[in-house]
Amino acid sequence: MKTFALRKQLSKNIVNNDKVIDHSVKLSDDDNENNEDDEPALPKDLEHIPFVYTKPDVEIIKARAREFYRISNSRRTIRFFRPDPIPKSIIQDIIRAAGTAPSGGHTEPWTFVAVSNKKLKAQIRLIIEQEEEINYKKRMGNKWTTDLMPLKTNWIKEYLTVAPYLILVFKQTYGSLPDGRKKIHYYHEMSVSIASGILIAAIQYAGLVTLTSTPLNCGPALRILLGRPSSEKLCLLFPVGYPADDATVPDLQRKPLSDILIEFD
Repeated sequence: MKTFALRKQLSKNIVNNDKVIDHSVKLSDDDNENNEDDEPALPKDLEHIPFVYTKPDVEIIKARAREFYRISNSRRTIRFFRPDPIPKSIIQDIIRAAGTAPSGGHTEPWTFVAVSNKKLKAQIRLIIEQEEEINYKKRMGNKWTTDLMPLKTNWIKEYLTVAPYLILVFKQTYGSLPDGRKKIHYYHEMSVSIASGILIAAIQYAGLVTLTSTPLNCGPALRILLGRPSSEKLCLLFPVGYPADDATVPDLQRKPLSDILIEFD
């Protein structure tokens, strides 16, 4: 019980200039308590329907797998964008694809905020750069900043105002049922992580570029700026657009399959 109370207290830490804050939310004792009046979040009589599937020829499956790897392997983290506009429908379809991700208990605990408004992007950049400067100078420490040196990153984030779109991914730590009861979102961290992976894949497949940004300690300010409720926590930010003509990337190599795969035949 003392351990639970300590974790609960730590989750309420206030953003300050000295620590990287964990905003994770733990289930309370009330959430874990079994009540006779509890009803499932989904209808008890939820219909189960036949799954329609047409098995492709194995050679087609092989070709699709190779093609998907080819497209995925061409993905790089891009920090230099062109300001060229992107049709809103493309961003909507990309987010629609991310929303197909599996989630614990089919809670779908994600909110995607797409920002193309220039003034709002400038406000987002201001908040992030202010916090990132503190991160680089105080919070991250010498080892972390030293490891980032070859990647040539810093707290200046021009792409936040140059990229035509910013997609901010929020996790919904809990929701509300139609009758007002609290809806528990199980595995919201993992669910949102899977959805974000699909988002990245959809961006790449569409022919656009992005980078995975984790704006440390910016979550509360950005949540308020974007009018999101306290039940939502910022997880990731993705600038989306076309690469600049003079964009560069580090000459990095990915691990070979032998380093990431263990097989039991």
